[in-house]
Amino acid sequence: MFTISRRKVASLLVGGAIAASSFAATASLAQAADKITVGALRFTSHSASFVAFERDYFKDQGLDVEFKFFQAAQPMAVAIASGDVDFGVTAISGGLINLAEKGAIKVIGGALHEEQGIDGQMILASKKAFDAGLKTPADLKGHSYGITQAGSSFHYMAHKIAQKEGFAGSEIKVKPLQKVGAIIGALKSEQIDAWSIVPHIAKGLAKAPTVELIGKVADYIPDYQVTTVFTSAKNAAEKKELVKKFLTAFSKGADDFNAALVDKTAGDQAAEDMVKLIHKYVYTSRPYEKAAPSIRNGAMRINKDAKLNVTNVKDQLSWFQSEGLVSKDITIDMLIDDSFVETY
Repeated sequence: MFTISRRKVASLLVGGAIAASSFAATASLAQAADKITVGALRFTSHSASFVAFERDYFKDQGLDVEFKFFQAAQPMAVAIASGDVDFGVTAISGGLINLAEKGAIKVIGGALHEEQGIDGQMILASKKAFDAGLKTPADLKGHSYGITQAGSSFHYMAHKIAQKEGFAGSEIKVKPLQKVGAIIGALKSEQIDAWSIVPHIAKGLAKAPTVELIGKVADYIPDYQVTTVFTSAKNAAEKKELVKKFLTAFSKGADDFNAALVDKTAGDQAAEDMVKLIHKYVYTSRPYEKAAPSIRNGAMRINKDAKLNVTNVKDQLSWFQSEGLVSKDITIDMLIDDSFVETY
């Protein structure tokens, strides 16, 4: 007959209790992960977030991330303000600034920026306009220029080009078309004369018979802080540890991206792996072989440690105010919380 000693029973009970305790602790840690939603566009320029997700950098920081994708900057800002999205990475827009004035949003870091020597945003013209004399950005006066919305980064770029070329921004006929896809269609069909866009889109379009490359944005806005990282003002004020965790993971993703595709110091295999990772989010409808060159073409610098070019952000704010797109009363401190990253 099988028997078991009291000592053995006690040993089993203690062991079971330890195992149960260990399991409960593990379950508790799993439940403790902060669930957040991250806003993004399906652009190579948003790759830091994609890399942080795919390589578990968010998970390592105790963050359970879900992406929500947008087709323009301003709707993302509204989603942050409403609480539908926790963190966003996109260009500063009039809508974002207005929400910051209302105390709803804060810029907390920098992402994509123009850097001399690295292909950045490019200025394009339709072949029809090119043949009619639109050969360089200096010829944009009197021509139509595609933007998503009034007060978008595209609007800002158009006017900065005009300013440097010595004519009023109002002499460029900006055409709000709401979505990037709609602008692409309008340029290719020659319904608008010009546009500026990140290189992974610009280089592909410039191969089309109806589109010509006529200039670079970096020549007009040096060290342009193209996109920023932002969150709700409530998160910035009340959930500082959450913000720090997000920025830590995001920055690790940016480091990997820069090493693989911008500085190209990580080696050929790392570059190939990076392109394959990004293809899960960008140009997903294309076969990898066709998507890969465009993804590589879009490799612009993402700021190390989410460092923020406040000098340029101030210039952007000043332009929005000069155009009457935001209140003259809003200050840079209303827009930015500079406590999380290095600024310059």
